[in-house]
Amino acid sequence: MTQDDIRAFFAAHPSVFIQIAGQGDGSPEVAWGDSFIFVRDASGAPKKMPFATIVTKDYAGFDVESKLDRGGLFRLNLDVGRDKFNELFGFAPKELAQHRAEIDFAALDRIVPHPAYGEQAWMSVINPSSASKAQTEALMRFALERALGRAGAAG
Repeated sequence: MTQDDIRAFFAAHPSVFIQIAGQGDGSPEVAWGDSFIFVRDASGAPKKMPFATIVTKDYAGFDVESKLDRGGLFRLNLDVGRDKFNELFGFAPKELAQHRAEIDFAALDRIVPHPAYGEQAWMSVINPSSASKAQTEALMRFALERALGRAGAAG
């Protein structure tokens, strides 16, 4: 899967708003090139927090465990909620600190807790491939439906 594939998947839903951060849109320079995926609320306005992101680089001093600066990598991040997080990883988001040493956050094409936002029930995958496409798309669909329900937007 490419970044374009992921954005197209979400863009197919009329309640989704996608922002690719760039110069002139008020985004911090470190975020330029990264994608932020929101749902619109019942009034049509994008929610303040994205339910999915695509990041293309490490954020120095904050989010470096994925080692995205190795070249040509991106990481899809999804807010999946506590129940799905527990189902995926076998422990609650609040227990992530106890499991960090067991997780390779830099592994390619592997569903893992988000290195910085796992405790908020986010998961991530670096460069999802055809091997994980079905699972990744199922998680994308789940995160979208969850975000739509929370926003009061039409599903």
